Amino acid sequence: MAKEKRPEIPPLRAADRIRRSARDLFYHQGIRAVGVDAIVAKAGVTKPSLYRTFASKDELAAAYLRDYEVDFWRRFDASIAAHPGDPRAQILAYFTGLAERADRPDYRGCGLTNACIEYPEPDHPARLVSVANKREVRERLVDMARSMGARDPEMLGDGLQLLMEGAYASSQLLGADGPVRSLVAAAARLIDACRDV
Repeated sequence: MAKEKRPEIPPLRAADRIRRSARDLFYHQGIRAVGVDAIVAKAGVTKPSLYRTFASKDELAAAYLRDYEVDFWRRFDASIAAHPGDPRAQILAYFTGLAERADRPDYRGCGLTNACIEYPEPDHPARLVSVANKREVRERLVDMARSMGARDPEMLGDGLQLLMEGAYASSQLLGADGPVRSLVAAAARLIDACRDV
């Protein structure tokens, strides 16, 4: 019997290899810590290839964060889709996933949060992407708090975002055995304390 021939998977384009390599290096080592030489070496491309696609390292950093943001919203929206019409369960589902991700040995928190810390300059392309994401997260959390019947939706949305950002930071410092282990329970108690049930 003849072996079934598998379709050949085309190799990644240089631009895709650059993005993938930059994402891995930027996330695990920090954007400022990674030089262009390390990116091109990992991607197996030349510097001219990188600069044909991205005008600068700053633009590559912004592209990395836009890609990172797509994955963030995919996870967030999956939590919402899993619990239609139940914003409390949606938020707790996202926080459950966050606590699980924080248990991975290579977890370094939120790449968008990390970029804000690395780039305090208000007009830096990486910071602009990150700040826009954090504002959108806040708006969505406040809307979800409103849908839950919170007495003060802005306060609850802010509290949930503080828990989220705290989980990103504390998990890097203290791992999954630190405060992130109480994330879901703390969020549930905060939500319940802020609602007229």
